[in-house]
Amino acid sequence: MSSFATTIENGIAIVTFDLPGEPVNKLNGAVKRELESLLARLRDDSATRAVVLISGKPDTFIAGADIEEFTAIANQTEAERLSFEGQETVSRLETSQKPIVAAINGACLGGGLEVALACHYRIATDHPKTVLGLPEVQLGLIPGAGGCQRLPRLIGASAALDMILSGKTERASKALRLGLVDEVVPPTILRQVAAAAADRLAREGLPKRQQKGGLSGMMLDRTAPGRRMVYRAARKQVIKKTGGHYPAPLAALGAVEVGLEQGIAAGLAEEHRAFGELAVGDVSRKLVQIFFATTALKKDDGVPAGTAVPRQIRRLGVVGSGFMGAGIAGTAVLNVEVDTRLKDSDLTRIGKGLKAATGLLKERLDRRRITRPQYERLSGLLSGSADYRGFSRADLVIEAVFEELDVKRQVLAELEAEIRPDAIFATNTSTIPIHHIASQARHPERVLGMHFFSPVERMPLLEVIPTGATSPDTIVTAVRFGRRMGKTVIVVADRPGFWVNRILSPYLNEAGHLLQEGVNIELIDRVMTEFGFPVGPVALLDEVGLDVAQKAGSVMHEAFGDRMKPAAALPRMLGATRLGRKNGRGFYSYKAAHKAGVDKSVYPLLGVHPTENVDKDLVERRLVYSMLNEAALACADGVVRSPRDADIGAIFGIGFPAFRGGPLRMIDDVGPARVVETLYQLQEQFGERFRPAPALLEMARSGGRYYPA
Repeated sequence: MSSFATTIENGIAIVTFDLPGEPVNKLNGAVKRELESLLARLRDDSATRAVVLISGKPDTFIAGADIEEFTAIANQTEAERLSFEGQETVSRLETSQKPIVAAINGACLGGGLEVALACHYRIATDHPKTVLGLPEVQLGLIPGAGGCQRLPRLIGASAALDMILSGKTERASKALRLGLVDEVVPPTILRQVAAAAADRLAREGLPKRQQKGGLSGMMLDRTAPGRRMVYRAARKQVIKKTGGHYPAPLAALGAVEVGLEQGIAAGLAEEHRAFGELAVGDVSRKLVQIFFATTALKKDDGVPAGTAVPRQIRRLGVVGSGFMGAGIAGTAVLNVEVDTRLKDSDLTRIGKGLKAATGLLKERLDRRRITRPQYERLSGLLSGSADYRGFSRADLVIEAVFEELDVKRQVLAELEAEIRPDAIFATNTSTIPIHHIASQARHPERVLGMHFFSPVERMPLLEVIPTGATSPDTIVTAVRFGRRMGKTVIVVADRPGFWVNRILSPYLNEAGHLLQEGVNIELIDRVMTEFGFPVGPVALLDEVGLDVAQKAGSVMHEAFGDRMKPAAALPRMLGATRLGRKNGRGFYSYKAAHKAGVDKSVYPLLGVHPTENVDKDLVERRLVYSMLNEAALACADGVVRSPRDADIGAIFGIGFPAFRGGPLRMIDDVGPARVVETLYQLQEQFGERFRPAPALLEMARSGGRYYPA
C-alpha cells in the first residue's frame, strides 16, 4: 500500500502522508524511496504549481525515523550510508523548483522536522500536541538528515544549539517566535491556509524572512567571533551537564560548527560521519534499548492481555496534602484533568497542599505550556477538606500519609467506611509491604500500592505493587491511570522496599559507612556524579529527608537483617534535628532552599575527622557493587518481572546512569565472574554485607546473562 495520497486542487498538489498499519508516520527506507519517486513525478507534472505536505494521522506530522532500522545496522559504514541517504532524500525537497509547504499538526520530531526544514514554508497548528524538535541526542545520536545544517541557518546558531544539544521540543507558539515556522493556525483551517500559502509562493516567490534575535542575535549568530563565543559556551554547558559520558551532544556541536564555518557540504559530510560513528557506539545502543523498553512498557498493563478490564477514573481522592500528596494531586489534574480532592487533618494543611498543587499549574502557565483559560479550568478541579466529604464519589483514592504502618492501616479503615465498595485504594508507601497495610481490609482485592517518587511532577517512574489478593482489574486500572499521569509504570512484587528502594537501601547504607569512616562528604558525592548519577548518595539523603530515610532503613533492616543494618550516621543527625533540605539542616547547608555547600559541623557530630586521602576507585566499588549485588538478590526473589523492568526502574527511579543501561545490563557488561570476584574482595575487607548473591555465583559458573548476548 502507498504511504502517500495526492490530490491536485487548482494546481496545488496536496500530498497526504499516512503510513499504512502504523499509529504514527515514521521515515523508513520504503517511505524515502516512495517520497523521492513522488517528488520526481510532481516535478514533471505541468499541472502542478506547488505542493502541500500534510499528515493523515490525527496527532502526528512525522514522529521521526523508524528506530527499528537502527537495530539492523551492522557497522559504521552502514550507519553512515543510512544518514547519507536521508540527507539525499531531504535535499530533494529543498531543491524542488516548485515550492513545498509543510502543514504541521501534531508531533514533528527528528527526521520529521528535518523534512519540514527542507520545505520552503512551514505552517503549524496551535494544537497542544503540535511540538517540534530534534530529540536524537536522547538516543545517543545526532540529527543525520541535514538538521544540524538547516536549523542553525534558519533560527541562528544559539537557538538551534539550544534545541539540538538538549533534544527538547518546542510548541508552535515558541516555534513561531524563533522563526522555525512561518504561521500558526487552528487545526480546522490548516489545509486551507497551507493551500493558499502554496498558491501564493507559486505566484510571488519565496518570502524574505527577517532575522530573529535583534542586535545581540546579529552579533552572536552572524559574525565569526560571535559564533565562536556561542560554540565555547555550548561546549562548556554540555560537558557540565553530561560529565563527558554522552558523546552525541558534542558531536552535534561539531557538525553545526563545521557546517557554519566551512559550508553546508562540509557540514553534511561531518554530520553523516558522526552519525555513523555514534550509531554503532555503546552509548547509543544502550539508549536505543531503553527507548524500546519504555515503548514496550506503554503497552504492558502488568497482567496477561485480555484478562482484565480497566475502570475509568473520573474522580480522585488524595489523603495527605504534604509534599507527596500535593504533587500527586497537581500532576493528576495537569495530565489527566481529573476531579481531585485533597484531605488532611486540618484546613491549614489543606490550604498549603492546594497552594502547592496549584503552583504546578501556575508554573506551566508561566512557561506558556497552558493558557490562562486552561489554568482556570484545571484549578477548578482541585478541592480540599479536613474530613472525607466528597470521597464517596471517588473512583480511586491514593493515600500519601506518614510512613507508619498503623497510621496507614487507620486511614484504610476510615476510607473503607466512606468510599464506594468498588473504589480502589492505593497506598503511596515507599517500603512497607502492601499486604501488611491491607491485612484487615474489607475489600483486599481493590487494595494495592502506587509508589510515586519525589518530586512527583518531575520523577518519571511509578511502581504499582499488587498483593496476592489484588484483582487484575484493579492492577490494570492503576497502571493505565499512572500512564495517563505521564509516568513510566513497572509492576513489582509486594516485598519490603519493592524494587527501587530495595536496591537503593544498601547503596545509601554504604554511604553511611563511608561517612562514619571519615570520608569527605563532597568526595563521596563527586565520585558517584562522575560515575553518572545525577546526585551523590549523601545529597540524595538530604533530598529524601533524613527522617524518611531512617524510617525506610528500619523497615529494610527488620526485613533483611544485618545485611541491611544502617550505619550510625542517620540517628546522630536526627538527634540534632537535622532533617535535610526540608528544614534547611542536613549534611549540606541551605540558603533560601538552595544547597550552599557541606555543613562542616556535621563531622564533629559524627565523631570523625574528614579526609580526602582515600582510594576513590574503592569508594566507587563499594557504592556501586552494593547496588549491583542487591539487584541480583532482588531479581532472584522475583521482585521484578523481567530484567527490562529492573533496569528501567533503576534508571527512571534513582537516576542510575542511562549510558550504562541499568544495573543488570552493567552486570552483563562487566561479566558476572568479575562482579563476583570484586564482591569477594569487598567481603574480605568490609564484611558479610558484600557476600555475592547466589544468582551471581550461578551465572559466573554457567556463563549466564540477564540479556541475550
